[in-house]
Amino acid sequence: MSQDSIEFLFSTPEMTEVFSLSHQLRTMTQFEWALSCALEECGLAGAGSGDAVRRHLDAQFVDVVSLRSEALKTGNVAIPFIHQLTARVREENEASAKTIHLGATSQDVLDTALVLEIQQALQLIFDSIRRLDQALEKQARIHADTIITARTWLQPGPPTTFGLKVAGFVSALRRHRLRIHQAAQRGLVLQFGGAVGTLAALGPDGTRVSKELARILQLNEPELPWHSHRDNLVEISAALALLVGTLGKFARDIALLMQTEVGEAAEPAQHGRGVSSTMPHKRNPVACASVLACAARVPGLVATLLSAMPQEHERGLGLWPAEWETIPQIFRLAACALAHSIEIAEGLEVDAARMAANLDARLGLTQSEAVAVAMTGKIGRIAAHSLLETAAGRAAATGQHLSVVLKSMPEVTAHLDGEDIERLLDPREYLGSAARFIHRVLEDADADD
Repeated sequence: MSQDSIEFLFSTPEMTEVFSLSHQLRTMTQFEWALSCALEECGLAGAGSGDAVRRHLDAQFVDVVSLRSEALKTGNVAIPFIHQLTARVREENEASAKTIHLGATSQDVLDTALVLEIQQALQLIFDSIRRLDQALEKQARIHADTIITARTWLQPGPPTTFGLKVAGFVSALRRHRLRIHQAAQRGLVLQFGGAVGTLAALGPDGTRVSKELARILQLNEPELPWHSHRDNLVEISAALALLVGTLGKFARDIALLMQTEVGEAAEPAQHGRGVSSTMPHKRNPVACASVLACAARVPGLVATLLSAMPQEHERGLGLWPAEWETIPQIFRLAACALAHSIEIAEGLEVDAARMAANLDARLGLTQSEAVAVAMTGKIGRIAAHSLLETAAGRAAATGQHLSVVLKSMPEVTAHLDGEDIERLLDPREYLGSAARFIHRVLEDADADD
């Protein structure tokens, strides 16, 4: 990521570092060190070959200016990197330099380096998911009984609880954590196949070297090299996209609740936060905006990876390089979305009084379904729905509370008395299984602890 790029707005420093060029060069060196060790262990490289490379694991030997210049000619950074590593080792140990990169191809070092980067990146993702889960779980517990107007098609519906709304995000977050973990188990594997995936350059020792290489790098060994089969990496990226999609929903819901006309919840307040360049009164939902920006970008990036899957024969042309910046971008955006979601969840301001006031301002209309359900057993569902539609329209037109209108309608009072009507219009009497649903989610949280 260039220093003059605004991409810092869409990542975290930690995730940016994982996918930086300097870190990529270190993981590439790690691969070449492990390969030299494996070759040495299998008798294909001289004693001390691994140590000769190990001394350069910090990748300080790389001339980045030259690397970039040569990479433009060779099509990737691996070829000039290997030349520079070999030259540096040769200065110290001629014999060890002769077997550097033996049996491997440039895609082996780049893919395995990417896997090692993803391994570290996923640890950051899991740490953030855990922290967000804890913050949301806390909000769900606190607001398990906080009544809020539910909205369907952006219009007020029957009541729910803010705790149930938040529990929905907790439940989804856990599903994403499981998906990502399962995808990682399949995708965090060694890439080592040589020119065409046969390891022919190592003769009968290919599989022995591969097994030892995987052991040293602490990666699983795949059934066979996957040079042109990219499904595992795409699966990890798609799982992250699902996560970011849910974070986008979280941000959108909070932003809608933060609208001045609604005012039921808000991002944490801070001096200078969310200010406008022209309107002094504004408090913009800036964290929500950042999450939504990430959620808007990630699907297209995953589409790029899907489009790049039909790679030709044993090694593809052009489609593999399409992944090089796309996958890091997805991770950076996921990290950014998580960081801002944590910020929102941990400092979320919930105005329960405003939630209640907004519900009351609807003059009981959000409870029309409750009355219709009660009347269904008396006059049938269609007739009950039509009757309540008429009553709701009258209440809205006159500004009267729905209870007043219902008590004035003989076709209602013939079946329901005043106490029945008041009880049916009490939001707390029409929460259904909300408490049990929240309990299920929180029970799972307790089990995880």
